[in-house]
Amino acid sequence: MEKEKLIISSFVKTLNAIAEFPEVQIEKILSFSKIKKIRKDECFIREGEKPKNFAYVFSGLFRYYYIDKNGNDFTKGFFFENSFITSYSALIQNRESYFSIEALEDSEIIEIDYEKWKTLFNQELVWYKFLLTLIEKGYCVKESREREFLLFDAEKRYRSFLQTFPDQQKRIKQHFIASYLGITPVALSRIRKKWKY
Repeated sequence: MEKEKLIISSFVKTLNAIAEFPEVQIEKILSFSKIKKIRKDECFIREGEKPKNFAYVFSGLFRYYYIDKNGNDFTKGFFFENSFITSYSALIQNRESYFSIEALEDSEIIEIDYEKWKTLFNQELVWYKFLLTLIEKGYCVKESREREFLLFDAEKRYRSFLQTFPDQQKRIKQHFIASYLGITPVALSRIRKKWKY
């Protein structure tokens, strides 16, 4: 029970850091949200599934990844504590997700029913600010990633990764970092040796 209170408190604190939510809105979203554990290597959403929920990450680490026809996976991004995860375009278009969301650690989330949340969104202006903030953040990340892949070499992309996720690289396996950077694990190992890590 104490852990449940801690998780809810963290969720509410994150919401209120985005906007000032009336207590009634907090109560409403909690009424159709549930705390859930996701084990390491399990997926919150799998490629080909139609997502019905989004989630707040209380603890743990997730990655978004694509798989090509040859079975190679490409990491789109990493999501840590106090972030929100979903396949957003699939959610709003009511279609299958193009990518999977995998837990890289044992994780705890608050899962939120999207259709019920949409009712709140259509009734209360504060949820517009919540959504806009998340979309703006996602857009900035997307723009930064595109710039790095168009203009940076592998070494510079790795330096940017370390700046974006300070002190987090120890939580992520090297082959996932390499996948995120668009290089092979061997190439990443060479860069790390060059820098004498």
